[in-house]
Amino acid sequence: MWKSMGAVALALAGWVMVSPAHAGDIECKMNFRLSGWSVFYQTATGSGTVHCSNGQSMAVHIRVKGGGITFGKSQIDNGVGKFSGVTSLSEIKGHYADAGVHAGASKSAGARVMTKGNVSLALSGTGKGWDLGVAFGAFIIE
Repeated sequence: MWKSMGAVALALAGWVMVSPAHAGDIECKMNFRLSGWSVFYQTATGSGTVHCSNGQSMAVHIRVKGGGITFGKSQIDNGVGKFSGVTSLSEIKGHYADAGVHAGASKSAGARVMTKGNVSLALSGTGKGWDLGVAFGAFIIE
């Protein structure tokens, strides 16, 4: 009995080592610039480029829109976005849910994570400006 269980365990271990964890998932990264303002209504626009591990890339236009109790003006020059849960470059485009509390002055750095279905986007970057508030809205990649 122990021999047969050992053989089954060995066979399963070999199968697990051969099969990929998430067949079809690709790694995608976006470099971007973004600038905008907010006075109760928040808006920003920018552009970037997405590069994926399968060799595909595309230029994108970015829009941020939303509202809340927010005031300020900001600019991100060296933004980086890392996508997860992507199986095709076409899944990158769309509306990502966004919410945040923010406060900053002069030069600052920040990070946030947002989702669109199974796709997650982690943003980080450095920039300049000033802002204060609570905002809810959308991060849109076109």
